Amino acid sequence: MSKFVTRFVKDESGATAIEYGLIAALIAVVLITAMNTLQGKITGTFSKISAAMP
Repeated sequence: MSKFVTRFVKDESGATAIEYGLIAALIAVVLITAMNTLQGKITGTFSKISAAMP
């Protein structure tokens, strides 16, 4: 029984999965923020291009 408890305490695979999940969530937040910021500029650029076309 003590070997099981010792192995359970030393097991960090769950912590690693949580860390990867947090990193993925942070990357997603950064990408969403960047896309929202650039949306207006990109829309304006395409509007200018379409207005310039005959």
